[in-house]
Amino acid sequence: MKRRTRTYRSTVGLFLAGGVLLTACSGGGTSDRSAAESGKRAAGPAPAAPGGAAADAAQPADGAEKADGLRESIAPDYLSTFALDVDTASYGYARRTLADGRLPGPETVRPEEFVNSFRQGYHRPAGNGFSVSVDGASAGSGGWSLVRVGLATKAAPSSAERPPAALTFVVDISGSMASSDRLGLVKTSLGILTDELRDDDSVSLVTFSDEARTVLPMTRLRDHRGRIHEAVDSMEPADSTNVGAGVRRGYEEAVEGHRKGANNRVVLLSDALANTGETDAEAILERIDSARRDYGITLFGVGVGSDYGDAFMEQLTNKGDGHTTYIADEEQARKVFVDQLPAHLELTARDAKAQVAFDPKTVEKFKLIGYEDRKVADDDFRNDSVDGGEIGPGHTVTALYAVRLRDGASGRVATATVRWMDPKSRAAHEETGSVGTGGIDGKLWGGRSIRLQVTAAAAYFADNLRGGTLPGAPGLGELATKVDELARSTEDDSVAKLATAIGRADRLKGGRADTGAGADEGEMD
Repeated sequence: MKRRTRTYRSTVGLFLAGGVLLTACSGGGTSDRSAAESGKRAAGPAPAAPGGAAADAAQPADGAEKADGLRESIAPDYLSTFALDVDTASYGYARRTLADGRLPGPETVRPEEFVNSFRQGYHRPAGNGFSVSVDGASAGSGGWSLVRVGLATKAAPSSAERPPAALTFVVDISGSMASSDRLGLVKTSLGILTDELRDDDSVSLVTFSDEARTVLPMTRLRDHRGRIHEAVDSMEPADSTNVGAGVRRGYEEAVEGHRKGANNRVVLLSDALANTGETDAEAILERIDSARRDYGITLFGVGVGSDYGDAFMEQLTNKGDGHTTYIADEEQARKVFVDQLPAHLELTARDAKAQVAFDPKTVEKFKLIGYEDRKVADDDFRNDSVDGGEIGPGHTVTALYAVRLRDGASGRVATATVRWMDPKSRAAHEETGSVGTGGIDGKLWGGRSIRLQVTAAAAYFADNLRGGTLPGAPGLGELATKVDELARSTEDDSVAKLATAIGRADRLKGGRADTGAGADEGEMD
């Protein structure tokens, strides 16, 4: 079946109300499971929350516009639908840019990737698929709250328990890669990975500059580690950046060395500054579409360099049924290629999508922060020919919403449904969870969930870098202080690094007191 790309209807009120923040977090809430392949439900949106379309059929399809530019969440505009994603490159690149003394460009900041970068502690399911948790807290400003939808896959297996891997490394050796933090870091990373892989794993190596060539055909690790290290060490920078040629050659090698029952991946390591040959992500992947469809080979992007083609790499991996990360040093390389390796290699869910239905009887308006490029038309939620996200074990994904309840509201606030296909049987499954007003009325800062506070801080930070004004968002100086306190209470080094990054951004912005006064009045972009 020819796959359809994700589409977005501009009449969906949630997205008229704002952006979508799909991120990696955790929370509490109810959860119910169903086997979607039983055919008991027709294709289309998930069941509506109470007070759905029928109750408001006479209202305008777009919803009523408020003085602050938002629209009320009246039916049928109460649904938020998006493809899942576990990318983290945007946050890694922002940290690198701030460490270099520069603010990241707003166009490179994706809030969901900031939040995806932190542990969440969700309950995990035993098998393939997801658990669903929904919780929240009061944002302490103008009646706004944060609602967090948390999705988690099963725990990642140990290296000894995972299936064998067949990996094709596609390495950029163009002139722009000629530095220790680019090609030098790539060589270090591949050396680490070569030592980490098992004897029954296989690797091949393709390099590209103005043209692509195979340096090493698919080779089992057993008794050949020295040969692989020599191939990696032989790479030297050359000329232009023909990413298209590299990806095509990489997929040819991956098909040639395809192993049934193994995790077959193409791993692209590049600064993604394409300047030769085909430079359109969709056109590049169209050329290798049959390899992706017939063999299920996905693309994992690893970005490097202070000047990095963030948008291009994200487009490639999104369309290549994969995900992307960014590494700036050897410590991050070890995290990706050692600590997180099984999560990057295996799949537990294909074409995963989420749909959140807000109850218009309790919710006045809402905004999903981030995930603008992962939106899906509501009617395509159960259309399994529409592309979703490929998710591996050990991952968490969270959607964080700014929600304003109606005065005196009591009852259900939101119901979240995640839908995915089993990677082997391709059978569709669903899981749901919900939250009521009592589950989001606690205070955020100093509240019972430290991880929710970290999630909120990462989202507020990203939104500030993009020039947004989320309700209840502290200024950067205050936010850095709060996150520093969270780092001490969690003893989590990643939270301490977030505090450092926020402090650097505050200084680069001149210590402006971005208190979000406009947001306190309910005004949102």
